[in-house]
Amino acid sequence: MVIAVDLGGTNIRVARVKDGVIVQSVVKPSPSTMSLDDSILYFKSVVRELFASDVTGIGIGVPSVVDVENGIVYNVINIPSWERVELKAILEQEFEVPVFVNNDANCFALGECRYGEGRGFKDVVGLTVGTGVGAGIVVGSELYNGSNAAAGEVGCIEYLDGDYESYCSSRFFERYSTTGVEAAKLAVQGNSEAIKMWEEFGDHLGKLLHTVLFAYDPQIIVFGGGLTSAYSLFEKSMFRRLYKFAYPSVIKNLIVKPSSNPQIAILGAAALVK
Repeated sequence: MVIAVDLGGTNIRVARVKDGVIVQSVVKPSPSTMSLDDSILYFKSVVRELFASDVTGIGIGVPSVVDVENGIVYNVINIPSWERVELKAILEQEFEVPVFVNNDANCFALGECRYGEGRGFKDVVGLTVGTGVGAGIVVGSELYNGSNAAAGEVGCIEYLDGDYESYCSSRFFERYSTTGVEAAKLAVQGNSEAIKMWEEFGDHLGKLLHTVLFAYDPQIIVFGGGLTSAYSLFEKSMFRRLYKFAYPSVIKNLIVKPSSNPQIAILGAAALVK
C-alpha cells in the first residue's frame, strides 16, 4: 500500500493506492494562504488521515520545479509560501517511509503509461493544457526527468511573439478577452466567432505537437488538463495541422487522444514509489 498525493493550486488529493487501484481518498483545500510553517503542518495532517502501518512509501505530484533526487520543490503554483520546501526530507522524518516527489505533469504521463491510455506503450508523452502547458515524458516505460528535471517544459519554448504557453493554454483566450470556459460554452451553442477561436487554438496545438514529435518521437500523446474537456472543439484543426508534419512516416502510427481517467495523475504519483 502506498500514499499518493496530487497537490493542486486549489485542492490536495490524497489516496491510499494498492496495485494501481485507489482504495480510499480524501480531498482538502490547498494551503494557498497559509504561512510556510502552518502549511507544512496542514499538509502533514492531510497525509496523516490516510497513513497506516501498511504504507510502504509516499509519492507526490507538485505543480512546480522539482529537484527530484532530493525531493525539493520550488515556487509551487498558487502556494506563495512554498518558494523552497524540502518536502522529501520533511515527510520522511515525519512518517519514516521513503518519499518520492516529482512534477505533476510527469505524474500525469507516468499514470497514463502505467494505468491509462498509454498502457502497453513504451514511449509516451502526457501533454497537459490548462492554465499553463506542461508535458511529462516516458521513454522505455520509465519517466524521463532530464539532468535538471526540466524535460518536458515545452510550454516555455519560444513561439510567435511569446511562447507555446501563450497560445496553447487558457492564456490564449485572454487575447480575445474571454476564458476557455466561456468560449467553449459559446462554441457549443454555435457561435461562429467562438468556433473559429477554438479552430485557431487547435492549429497552435498542432504546431506544438510537431515540436513534441521532433524532440521525443513518442508512440502516443495523451492530453490532460482543464482544456481537454473541450477536446472535440479543437480536435479537427489540431489534426489538420499535425498531418502537415515534415515526416509522414513518423505520424503514420502515432496515436493522439485525450485522457479518460480523472484520477490518473494521482495514480502516477503512486507509481513514483519504488
